[in-house]
Amino acid sequence: MSDGIQIIDIEGRLVFCNRLAAMLDDINIENSLGKHLFEIYPSLDEENSTLYKVLRTGIPIYNHEQTFTTYKGKKVATVNTTLPVRKNGHLVGAMEISHDVSAVMALSEKVVTLQNKMYGSKDTTASDDAHFTFDDIVTRNARMLTAKSMAMRAARIDSPVMIWGDTGTGKELFVQAIHNAGGRKKRPFIAQNCAALPASLLEGILFGTTKGGFTGSTDRPGLFETADGGTLFLDEINSMPLELQGKLLRVLQDGTFRRVGDTRTRHVDVKLLTATNIEPLEAVQHGMLRSDLYYRLNTITLHLPKLVDRRDDIPLLVEHFIKKFNDRLYLNVMGLDEAAFSALMRYDWPGNVRELEHVIEGAMGMMEGREITLDDLPQSLQRAARESHRSTTSETNTRLPMVTALANLEAEYIEEAMTVTGGNITRAAELLEMPRQTLQSKLKKMRESESAENSAAGSVK
Repeated sequence: MSDGIQIIDIEGRLVFCNRLAAMLDDINIENSLGKHLFEIYPSLDEENSTLYKVLRTGIPIYNHEQTFTTYKGKKVATVNTTLPVRKNGHLVGAMEISHDVSAVMALSEKVVTLQNKMYGSKDTTASDDAHFTFDDIVTRNARMLTAKSMAMRAARIDSPVMIWGDTGTGKELFVQAIHNAGGRKKRPFIAQNCAALPASLLEGILFGTTKGGFTGSTDRPGLFETADGGTLFLDEINSMPLELQGKLLRVLQDGTFRRVGDTRTRHVDVKLLTATNIEPLEAVQHGMLRSDLYYRLNTITLHLPKLVDRRDDIPLLVEHFIKKFNDRLYLNVMGLDEAAFSALMRYDWPGNVRELEHVIEGAMGMMEGREITLDDLPQSLQRAARESHRSTTSETNTRLPMVTALANLEAEYIEEAMTVTGGNITRAAELLEMPRQTLQSKLKKMRESESAENSAAGSVK
Protein backbone atom coordinates (compact mmCIF):
# COMPACT_ATOMS: atom_id res chain seq x y z
CA MET A 1 0.00 0.00 0.00
CA SER A 2 1.03 3.60 -0.48
CA ASP A 3 0.01 4.56 3.08
CA GLY A 4 1.28 3.54 6.49
CA ILE A 5 -0.84 1.21 8.67
CA GLN A 6 -0.51 0.63 12.41
CA ILE A 7 -2.70 -1.33 14.81
CA ILE A 8 -2.65 -1.24 18.62
CA ASP A 9 -4.43 -3.57 21.03
CA ILE A 10 -6.74 -2.57 23.88
CA GLU A 11 -3.72 -1.95 26.12
CA GLY A 12 -2.18 0.50 23.64
CA ARG A 13 0.60 -1.88 22.53
CA LEU A 14 1.67 -1.98 18.88
CA VAL A 15 0.62 -5.30 17.33
CA PHE A 16 0.98 -4.50 13.61
CA CYS A 17 3.00 -2.03 11.54
CA ASN A 18 3.58 -2.18 7.81
CA ARG A 19 6.88 -1.28 6.15
CA LEU A 20 5.78 2.17 4.97
CA ALA A 21 4.65 3.21 8.45
CA ALA A 22 7.97 2.03 9.87
CA MET A 23 9.93 4.05 7.31
CA LEU A 24 7.73 7.09 7.86
CA ASP A 25 8.06 7.02 11.63
CA ASP A 26 11.73 5.95 11.86
CA ILE A 27 10.93 2.79 13.81
CA ASN A 28 12.17 -0.77 13.64
CA ILE A 29 9.18 -3.10 13.31
CA GLU A 30 10.74 -6.04 15.19
CA ASN A 31 11.90 -3.84 18.08
CA SER A 32 8.63 -1.91 18.28
CA LEU A 33 6.02 -4.67 18.22
CA GLY A 34 4.66 -5.28 21.71
CA LYS A 35 5.78 -1.88 23.03
CA HIS A 36 3.32 0.75 24.23
CA LEU A 37 2.42 3.51 21.76
CA PHE A 38 3.84 6.31 23.95
CA GLU A 39 7.10 4.46 24.39
CA ILE A 40 7.57 4.42 20.62
CA TYR A 41 6.37 8.01 20.14
CA PRO A 42 7.56 10.11 23.10
CA SER A 43 6.01 13.32 21.67
CA LEU A 44 2.47 11.83 21.87
CA ASP A 45 0.23 11.59 24.92
CA GLU A 46 -3.39 10.74 25.75
CA GLU A 47 -4.63 14.12 24.47
CA ASN A 48 -2.89 14.40 21.12
CA SER A 49 -2.77 10.75 19.99
CA THR A 50 -5.59 9.89 17.57
CA LEU A 51 -5.01 6.16 18.10
CA TYR A 52 -5.42 6.53 21.85
CA LYS A 53 -8.52 8.73 21.47
CA VAL A 54 -10.24 6.13 19.29
CA LEU A 55 -9.17 3.39 21.68
CA ARG A 56 -10.76 5.35 24.53
CA THR A 57 -13.97 6.47 22.76
CA GLY A 58 -14.57 3.88 20.06
CA ILE A 59 -15.44 6.74 17.65
CA PRO A 60 -13.66 6.92 14.27
CA ILE A 61 -11.59 9.99 13.32
CA TYR A 62 -11.34 10.79 9.61
CA ASN A 63 -8.71 12.82 7.71
CA HIS A 64 -7.09 14.32 10.79
CA GLU A 65 -3.92 16.36 10.35
CA GLN A 66 -1.20 15.43 12.84
CA THR A 67 2.39 16.55 13.34
CA PHE A 68 4.72 14.62 15.64
CA THR A 69 8.40 14.05 16.31
CA THR A 70 9.92 10.59 16.06
CA TYR A 71 12.33 9.28 18.67
CA LYS A 72 15.14 10.22 16.29
CA GLY A 73 13.92 13.83 16.30
CA LYS A 74 12.44 13.89 12.79
CA LYS A 75 9.31 16.06 12.40
CA VAL A 76 6.57 14.23 10.51
CA ALA A 77 3.22 15.56 9.20
CA THR A 78 0.48 13.10 8.30
CA VAL A 79 -3.19 13.00 7.46
CA ASN A 80 -4.70 10.11 9.41
CA THR A 81 -7.89 8.10 9.41
CA THR A 82 -8.22 6.15 12.65
CA LEU A 83 -10.79 3.38 13.15
CA PRO A 84 -11.85 1.25 16.10
CA VAL A 85 -11.27 -2.53 15.82
CA ARG A 86 -14.05 -4.67 17.25
CA LYS A 87 -14.48 -8.40 17.80
CA ASN A 88 -17.95 -9.77 18.55
CA GLY A 89 -19.05 -6.21 19.23
CA HIS A 90 -16.31 -5.52 21.77
CA LEU A 91 -13.55 -2.96 21.27
CA VAL A 92 -10.22 -4.78 21.05
CA GLY A 93 -7.94 -2.16 19.49
CA ALA A 94 -7.55 0.65 16.97
CA MET A 95 -6.11 0.94 13.47
CA GLU A 96 -4.64 4.02 11.84
CA ILE A 97 -4.00 4.69 8.15
CA SER A 98 -1.47 7.50 7.67
CA HIS A 99 -0.75 9.48 4.51
CA ASP A 100 2.58 11.31 4.61
CA VAL A 101 2.26 15.02 3.75
CA SER A 102 5.49 16.21 5.36
CA ALA A 103 7.11 17.34 2.10
CA VAL A 104 3.95 19.03 0.82
CA MET A 105 3.37 20.79 4.13
CA ALA A 106 6.97 21.95 4.44
CA LEU A 107 6.96 23.31 0.89
CA SER A 108 3.58 25.03 1.37
CA GLU A 109 4.68 26.64 4.64
CA LYS A 110 7.92 27.78 3.03
CA VAL A 111 5.99 29.40 0.17
CA VAL A 112 3.59 31.13 2.56
CA THR A 113 6.49 32.33 4.72
CA LEU A 114 8.33 33.73 1.70
CA GLN A 115 5.16 35.43 0.47
CA ASN A 116 4.65 37.03 3.88
CA LYS A 117 8.22 38.30 3.88
CA MET A 118 7.77 39.67 0.36
CA TYR A 119 4.44 41.37 0.90
CA GLY A 120 4.87 42.24 4.55
CA SER A 121 7.25 45.03 3.65
CA LYS A 122 6.26 48.59 2.83
CA ASP A 123 7.28 48.12 -0.79
CA THR A 124 4.30 48.74 -3.07
CA THR A 125 5.82 47.64 -6.37
CA ALA A 126 3.73 45.42 -8.61
CA SER A 127 3.59 41.72 -7.81
CA ASP A 128 6.12 39.61 -9.70
CA ASP A 129 3.66 36.71 -9.66
CA ALA A 130 1.23 38.45 -12.02
CA HIS A 131 3.06 39.48 -15.17
CA PHE A 132 0.39 38.97 -17.85
CA THR A 133 -1.78 41.85 -19.06
CA PHE A 134 -4.68 42.12 -21.49
CA ASP A 135 -2.15 42.82 -24.25
CA ASP A 136 -1.00 39.19 -23.84
CA ILE A 137 -4.46 37.83 -24.70
CA VAL A 138 -4.14 37.21 -28.45
CA THR A 139 -7.48 36.65 -30.21
CA ARG A 140 -9.79 37.72 -32.97
CA ASN A 141 -12.47 35.17 -32.10
CA ALA A 142 -15.82 36.80 -31.29
CA ARG A 143 -16.44 34.74 -28.12
CA MET A 144 -12.95 35.40 -26.77
CA LEU A 145 -13.21 39.10 -27.58
CA THR A 146 -16.47 39.23 -25.58
CA ALA A 147 -14.79 37.48 -22.63
CA LYS A 148 -11.84 39.87 -22.84
CA SER A 149 -14.14 42.90 -22.87
CA MET A 150 -16.05 41.60 -19.82
CA ALA A 151 -12.78 40.91 -17.99
CA MET A 152 -11.55 44.44 -18.63
CA ARG A 153 -14.72 45.83 -17.09
CA ALA A 154 -14.48 43.39 -14.17
CA ALA A 155 -10.96 44.66 -13.41
CA ARG A 156 -12.38 48.06 -12.45
CA ILE A 157 -14.50 46.72 -9.55
CA ASP A 158 -13.81 44.57 -6.51
CA SER A 159 -16.56 41.99 -7.12
CA PRO A 160 -15.51 38.32 -7.29
CA VAL A 161 -14.93 36.87 -10.74
CA MET A 162 -15.37 33.22 -11.74
CA ILE A 163 -13.71 31.89 -14.90
CA TRP A 164 -14.41 28.47 -16.33
CA GLY A 165 -12.98 26.56 -19.26
CA ASP A 166 -10.93 23.50 -20.14
CA THR A 167 -7.32 23.12 -19.02
CA GLY A 168 -5.05 25.24 -21.18
CA THR A 169 -7.67 27.74 -22.38
CA GLY A 170 -6.01 30.67 -20.59
CA LYS A 171 -7.81 31.04 -17.25
CA GLU A 172 -4.74 32.19 -15.31
CA LEU A 173 -3.82 34.53 -18.15
CA PHE A 174 -7.18 36.27 -17.70
CA VAL A 175 -6.83 36.26 -13.91
CA GLN A 176 -3.42 37.97 -13.96
CA ALA A 177 -4.63 40.47 -16.55
CA ILE A 178 -7.62 41.37 -14.34
CA HIS A 179 -5.30 41.93 -11.36
CA ASN A 180 -2.85 44.07 -13.32
CA ALA A 181 -5.58 46.22 -14.85
CA GLY A 182 -7.25 47.02 -11.51
CA GLY A 183 -6.61 49.28 -8.57
CA ARG A 184 -4.89 46.47 -6.65
CA LYS A 185 -2.09 45.92 -9.17
CA LYS A 186 0.56 47.24 -6.73
CA ARG A 187 -0.65 44.92 -4.00
CA PRO A 188 -0.04 41.14 -3.62
CA PHE A 189 -1.31 38.62 -6.15
CA ILE A 190 -1.49 35.13 -4.60
CA ALA A 191 -2.50 31.98 -6.51
CA GLN A 192 -3.40 28.61 -4.97
CA ASN A 193 -4.59 25.44 -6.68
CA CYS A 194 -7.26 23.86 -4.47
CA ALA A 195 -6.55 20.40 -5.88
CA ALA A 196 -2.81 20.55 -5.19
CA LEU A 197 -3.03 19.99 -1.42
CA PRO A 198 -4.77 17.46 0.82
CA ALA A 199 -8.05 18.85 2.13
CA SER A 200 -6.88 18.87 5.73
CA LEU A 201 -3.86 21.06 4.87
CA LEU A 202 -5.71 23.46 2.58
CA GLU A 203 -7.63 25.14 5.43
CA GLY A 204 -4.42 25.96 7.28
CA ILE A 205 -2.75 27.23 4.10
CA LEU A 206 -5.69 29.51 3.26
CA PHE A 207 -6.63 30.79 6.71
CA GLY A 208 -3.47 30.27 8.77
CA THR A 209 -2.90 28.35 12.00
CA THR A 210 -2.59 29.11 15.70
CA LYS A 211 -0.15 27.44 18.07
CA GLY A 212 -1.98 24.70 19.94
CA GLY A 213 -4.80 24.53 17.39
CA PHE A 214 -3.69 20.99 16.56
CA THR A 215 -0.69 18.82 17.28
CA GLY A 216 2.49 20.52 16.10
CA SER A 217 0.74 23.67 14.86
CA THR A 218 2.43 27.08 14.96
CA ASP A 219 1.33 30.70 14.67
CA ARG A 220 1.35 31.31 10.94
CA PRO A 221 -0.76 33.58 8.70
CA GLY A 222 -2.54 32.07 5.71
CA LEU A 223 -2.93 33.20 2.13
CA PHE A 224 -5.91 35.43 2.90
CA GLU A 225 -3.83 37.50 5.30
CA THR A 226 -0.89 37.50 2.90
CA ALA A 227 -3.11 38.77 0.07
CA ASP A 228 -4.76 41.47 2.22
CA GLY A 229 -5.35 44.53 0.03
CA GLY A 230 -4.60 42.54 -3.11
CA THR A 231 -5.95 39.59 -5.09
CA LEU A 232 -6.31 35.91 -4.19
CA PHE A 233 -6.80 33.43 -7.03
CA LEU A 234 -8.22 30.00 -6.15
CA ASP A 235 -7.89 27.60 -9.07
CA GLU A 236 -10.02 24.43 -9.31
CA ILE A 237 -12.40 25.78 -6.68
CA ASN A 238 -14.64 22.77 -7.34
CA SER A 239 -11.96 20.56 -5.70
CA MET A 240 -12.23 22.42 -2.37
CA PRO A 241 -13.98 20.37 0.37
CA LEU A 242 -17.59 21.46 0.91
CA GLU A 243 -17.06 22.24 4.61
CA LEU A 244 -14.17 24.54 3.68
CA GLN A 245 -16.34 26.21 1.04
CA GLY A 246 -18.64 27.30 3.88
CA LYS A 247 -15.77 29.11 5.58
CA LEU A 248 -14.83 30.71 2.25
CA LEU A 249 -18.42 31.94 1.87
CA ARG A 250 -18.15 33.75 5.20
CA VAL A 251 -15.03 35.60 4.06
CA LEU A 252 -16.84 36.67 0.90
CA GLN A 253 -19.88 37.90 2.81
CA ASP A 254 -18.26 39.96 5.57
CA GLY A 255 -14.49 39.72 5.05
CA THR A 256 -13.90 37.89 8.37
CA PHE A 257 -12.34 34.53 9.23
CA ARG A 258 -10.52 32.67 11.99
CA ARG A 259 -7.23 30.87 11.82
CA VAL A 260 -7.37 27.12 12.43
CA GLY A 261 -7.63 26.59 16.19
CA ASP A 262 -8.06 30.31 16.95
CA THR A 263 -10.97 32.13 18.63
CA ARG A 264 -9.99 35.55 17.36
CA THR A 265 -11.88 36.89 14.34
CA ARG A 266 -9.74 38.65 11.74
CA HIS A 267 -10.70 40.95 8.87
CA VAL A 268 -9.20 41.10 5.38
CA ASP A 269 -9.82 43.05 2.20
CA VAL A 270 -9.21 40.68 -0.71
CA LYS A 271 -10.49 40.53 -4.28
CA LEU A 272 -11.28 36.88 -4.93
CA LEU A 273 -10.85 35.33 -8.37
CA THR A 274 -11.78 31.69 -8.89
CA ALA A 275 -11.56 29.19 -11.74
CA THR A 276 -12.96 25.78 -12.56
CA ASN A 277 -12.41 23.41 -15.47
CA ILE A 278 -16.07 22.39 -15.63
CA GLU A 279 -19.26 24.41 -16.05
CA PRO A 280 -20.10 25.86 -12.58
CA LEU A 281 -23.75 24.77 -12.59
CA GLU A 282 -22.63 21.25 -13.46
CA ALA A 283 -20.29 21.36 -10.44
CA VAL A 284 -23.24 22.40 -8.26
CA GLN A 285 -25.42 19.60 -9.63
CA HIS A 286 -22.70 17.00 -8.94
CA GLY A 287 -22.20 18.20 -5.36
CA MET A 288 -18.73 19.61 -6.04
CA LEU A 289 -19.65 23.24 -5.41
CA ARG A 290 -22.02 24.60 -2.78
CA SER A 291 -24.98 26.35 -4.37
CA ASP A 292 -24.80 29.30 -1.94
CA LEU A 293 -21.09 29.76 -2.71
CA TYR A 294 -21.79 29.52 -6.44
CA TYR A 295 -24.42 32.27 -6.28
CA ARG A 296 -21.97 34.45 -4.36
CA LEU A 297 -19.10 33.80 -6.79
CA ASN A 298 -21.34 34.11 -9.82
CA THR A 299 -21.33 37.91 -9.72
CA ILE A 300 -19.21 37.98 -12.88
CA THR A 301 -18.65 34.74 -14.83
CA LEU A 302 -16.43 34.34 -17.88
CA HIS A 303 -16.36 31.29 -20.15
CA LEU A 304 -13.24 30.60 -22.21
CA PRO A 305 -13.95 28.36 -25.26
CA LYS A 306 -11.76 25.45 -26.31
CA LEU A 307 -9.21 26.07 -29.04
CA VAL A 308 -11.07 23.65 -31.33
CA ASP A 309 -14.06 26.03 -31.07
CA ARG A 310 -11.95 29.05 -32.04
CA ARG A 311 -9.85 27.70 -34.91
CA ASP A 312 -9.84 31.18 -36.42
CA ASP A 313 -7.35 32.11 -33.68
CA ILE A 314 -4.81 29.39 -34.59
CA PRO A 315 -2.96 31.39 -37.32
CA LEU A 316 -2.78 34.43 -35.03
CA LEU A 317 -1.55 32.36 -32.08
CA VAL A 318 1.03 30.55 -34.21
CA GLU A 319 2.42 33.88 -35.40
CA HIS A 320 2.49 35.14 -31.79
CA PHE A 321 4.33 32.05 -30.46
CA ILE A 322 6.85 32.02 -33.33
CA LYS A 323 7.74 35.63 -32.54
CA LYS A 324 7.93 34.83 -28.81
CA PHE A 325 10.32 31.90 -29.26
CA ASN A 326 12.34 33.63 -31.95
CA ASP A 327 13.15 36.27 -29.33
CA ARG A 328 13.73 33.76 -26.55
CA LEU A 329 15.77 31.20 -28.52
CA TYR A 330 17.58 33.71 -30.79
CA LEU A 331 16.10 32.17 -33.94
CA ASN A 332 14.75 33.53 -37.18
CA VAL A 333 11.94 31.11 -38.03
CA MET A 334 9.75 32.51 -40.81
CA GLY A 335 6.65 30.33 -40.37
CA LEU A 336 5.23 26.92 -41.31
CA ASP A 337 5.03 25.08 -44.59
CA GLU A 338 1.63 24.15 -46.03
CA ALA A 339 1.57 20.58 -44.63
CA ALA A 340 2.49 21.68 -41.09
CA PHE A 341 -0.05 24.53 -41.11
CA SER A 342 -2.77 22.18 -42.39
CA ALA A 343 -1.95 19.71 -39.59
CA LEU A 344 -2.31 22.44 -36.94
CA MET A 345 -5.63 23.58 -38.38
CA ARG A 346 -7.07 20.04 -38.54
CA TYR A 347 -5.88 18.87 -35.08
CA ASP A 348 -8.41 18.74 -32.21
CA TRP A 349 -6.09 20.30 -29.57
CA PRO A 350 -7.15 18.51 -26.35
CA GLY A 351 -4.58 20.61 -24.48
CA ASN A 352 -5.91 23.83 -26.03
CA VAL A 353 -3.71 26.97 -26.36
CA ARG A 354 -1.14 25.66 -23.89
CA GLU A 355 -0.59 22.57 -26.05
CA LEU A 356 -0.26 24.71 -29.18
CA GLU A 357 2.39 26.86 -27.48
CA HIS A 358 4.37 23.80 -26.42
CA VAL A 359 4.14 22.31 -29.92
CA ILE A 360 5.55 25.49 -31.49
CA GLU A 361 8.28 25.73 -28.84
CA GLY A 362 9.30 22.10 -29.33
CA ALA A 363 9.30 22.36 -33.12
CA MET A 364 11.41 25.53 -33.10
CA GLY A 365 13.86 24.07 -30.64
CA MET A 366 14.54 20.96 -32.75
CA MET A 367 14.15 22.18 -36.37
CA GLU A 368 17.09 22.88 -38.68
CA GLY A 369 15.63 25.10 -41.41
CA ARG A 370 13.80 28.41 -41.24
CA GLU A 371 10.35 26.96 -41.84
CA ILE A 372 8.53 24.51 -39.58
CA THR A 373 7.64 21.33 -41.48
CA LEU A 374 5.32 18.44 -40.67
CA ASP A 375 8.35 16.36 -39.62
CA ASP A 376 9.20 18.98 -36.97
CA LEU A 377 5.82 18.52 -35.24
CA PRO A 378 5.16 15.91 -32.51
CA GLN A 379 4.31 12.36 -33.57
CA SER A 380 0.70 12.76 -32.36
CA LEU A 381 0.11 15.60 -34.84
CA GLN A 382 1.85 13.74 -37.64
CA ARG A 383 -0.36 10.67 -37.07
CA ALA A 384 -3.50 12.84 -36.95
CA ALA A 385 -2.45 14.53 -40.20
CA ARG A 386 -1.87 11.19 -41.96
CA GLU A 387 -5.20 9.78 -40.76
CA SER A 388 -7.01 12.92 -41.88
CA HIS A 389 -5.32 12.67 -45.30
CA ARG A 390 -6.30 8.99 -45.70
CA SER A 391 -9.89 9.79 -44.73
CA THR A 392 -10.08 12.69 -47.22
CA THR A 393 -8.50 10.57 -49.98
CA SER A 394 -10.95 7.72 -49.31
CA GLU A 395 -13.91 10.09 -49.50
CA THR A 396 -12.58 11.56 -52.76
CA ASN A 397 -11.99 8.13 -54.30
CA THR A 398 -15.48 6.84 -53.46
CA ARG A 399 -17.22 10.03 -54.63
CA LEU A 400 -18.76 9.92 -58.13
CA PRO A 401 -17.62 12.38 -60.81
CA MET A 402 -19.76 15.52 -60.83
CA VAL A 403 -21.29 14.80 -64.27
CA THR A 404 -22.40 11.31 -63.20
CA ALA A 405 -23.72 12.58 -59.84
CA LEU A 406 -25.77 15.31 -61.54
CA ALA A 407 -27.13 12.85 -64.12
CA ASN A 408 -28.23 10.46 -61.35
CA LEU A 409 -29.92 13.31 -59.44
CA GLU A 410 -31.74 14.43 -62.62
CA ALA A 411 -32.96 10.90 -63.27
CA GLU A 412 -34.36 10.69 -59.73
CA TYR A 413 -36.29 13.95 -60.23
CA ILE A 414 -37.71 12.74 -63.55
CA GLU A 415 -38.79 9.37 -62.15
CA GLU A 416 -40.46 11.09 -59.19
CA ALA A 417 -42.33 13.52 -61.49
CA MET A 418 -43.53 10.66 -63.72
CA THR A 419 -44.76 8.76 -60.68
CA VAL A 420 -46.61 11.78 -59.27
CA THR A 421 -48.33 12.51 -62.61
CA GLY A 422 -49.19 8.88 -63.33
CA GLY A 423 -46.90 8.74 -66.37
CA ASN A 424 -48.33 11.86 -68.03
CA ILE A 425 -45.37 13.39 -69.87
CA THR A 426 -47.02 16.79 -70.41
CA ARG A 427 -47.87 17.26 -66.71
CA ALA A 428 -44.48 15.91 -65.67
CA ALA A 429 -42.76 18.43 -67.94
CA GLU A 430 -44.80 21.24 -66.41
CA LEU A 431 -43.93 20.03 -62.92
CA LEU A 432 -40.23 19.93 -63.78
CA GLU A 433 -40.46 23.27 -65.66
CA MET A 434 -38.92 21.57 -68.67
CA PRO A 435 -40.01 21.53 -72.39
CA ARG A 436 -42.04 18.39 -73.25
CA GLN A 437 -39.69 17.46 -76.09
CA THR A 438 -36.67 17.70 -73.78
CA LEU A 439 -38.34 15.43 -71.21
CA GLN A 440 -39.22 12.90 -73.94
CA SER A 441 -35.61 12.89 -75.09
CA LYS A 442 -34.29 12.33 -71.57
CA LEU A 443 -36.83 9.55 -70.90
CA LYS A 444 -35.69 7.81 -74.11
CA LYS A 445 -32.03 7.99 -73.02
CA MET A 446 -32.91 6.71 -69.54
CA ARG A 447 -34.74 3.67 -71.04
CA GLU A 448 -31.87 2.96 -73.42
CA SER A 449 -29.37 3.15 -70.57
CA GLU A 450 -31.51 0.88 -68.40
CA SER A 451 -31.89 -1.63 -71.24
CA ALA A 452 -28.14 -1.66 -71.81
CA GLU A 453 -27.47 -2.29 -68.10
CA ASN A 454 -29.99 -5.18 -68.09
CA SER A 455 -28.37 -6.72 -71.14
CA ALA A 456 -24.93 -6.46 -69.54
CA ALA A 457 -26.23 -8.05 -66.35
CA GLY A 458 -27.77 -10.90 -68.38
CA SER A 459 -24.54 -11.62 -70.19
CA VAL A 460 -22.65 -11.78 -66.88
CA LYS A 461 -25.13 -14.36 -65.53
